[in-house]
Amino acid sequence: MWRKLLGGLLLLGLPVFVAAPASTGPAVFHRPIVAVGASQSNNWSGYNQGTLESNGKLFSQVSGDWIVPTATAHKSGEAEYSSTWVGIGGGCVTADCLVTDGTLIQAGTEQDVNSGGPPYSAWWELIPAPAITIDNFTVRPGDHIHASIAEAAPGSEVWTITLQDLSRGETFTQTVPYSSTHATAEWIEETPVVIDSNGNVSVGPLPKLSTVTFDLAQTNGANAGLKASEEIQLVDFDGNVLATPSAPDKDTDGFNDCTYAGSCRAPRRS
Repeated sequence: MWRKLLGGLLLLGLPVFVAAPASTGPAVFHRPIVAVGASQSNNWSGYNQGTLESNGKLFSQVSGDWIVPTATAHKSGEAEYSSTWVGIGGGCVTADCLVTDGTLIQAGTEQDVNSGGPPYSAWWELIPAPAITIDNFTVRPGDHIHASIAEAAPGSEVWTITLQDLSRGETFTQTVPYSSTHATAEWIEETPVVIDSNGNVSVGPLPKLSTVTFDLAQTNGANAGLKASEEIQLVDFDGNVLATPSAPDKDTDGFNDCTYAGSCRAPRRS
C-alpha cells in the first residue's frame, strides 16, 4: 500500500511525506502548487505573488478575508473536497512559474461533501507535516473568515498563525517555528490531495461551491496590489477547467473565485 501511496505522490509532483490514513476516513493534505504553465494548476485557483515576479520582494506576512462558500455535490454520491486559505511559500517564484517553492505555511477552511468527516472545518499546516484541524472552532457557510500568517521579527523564523470567524466571534492563534524561503504569497481555493484507506492518492475531486469572495489581501502589512497576471486557474489532468479567479477588485486587494466556470466576475464592491 505504501509503495502505491508514495508513487502517487511522486506522480503528482508532491513532497513525499505521509502519515498513515485515518481508519475512519481519507487523509487530506494541502500541498504546494502543481503548475501547468504560467497561469494554470492542477490543484490551485486564486492569486500567487512570487519574489522574482515582485522584483525581489520577500514575504514575511500575508493575510486576507473570505466568505465560507456553500459546498454541494458536483457528482451525486461522490466524495469531494475543497480548501480555502492564505499562505507563504509553495507557489510560483517567477511569473512564468518555471521556478516553484517547496516550503509552505498556510491556514484556512475546508468545505467537503460526502467525505466521512465534518463538511466544514478550519485547519493550519506546515509543509511537509500534515494539516492540523482546529478543534472547537465553528465554520459554517456564509461565515466571514480572517486569516493571517506573520513572522514575529525579520529573520526569526517564528510565525504567528491567526484564524478568526468574525461572524461568530471565535479566534484561534498559534505560534510556531518554521524555516521558510519567504518566496511566495497566495490566496487560494484548492483541491487537496486525498489518500483513501487503500492508499490510493488523488487530487480532489472538487465540489460545486458558491462564489468564493476574497478581500482585504495584504502582504507585509500593506495592500497586496493584486494583478491579473497573478491569476491561477484550476484545471484537471485533462485540461478541463475546474475553477477560475476573477480580475482583482477596484482596490486590488480582493477577487472572486468561481468553480466549474471558465470566467468569473470581479466583486462589484470592495
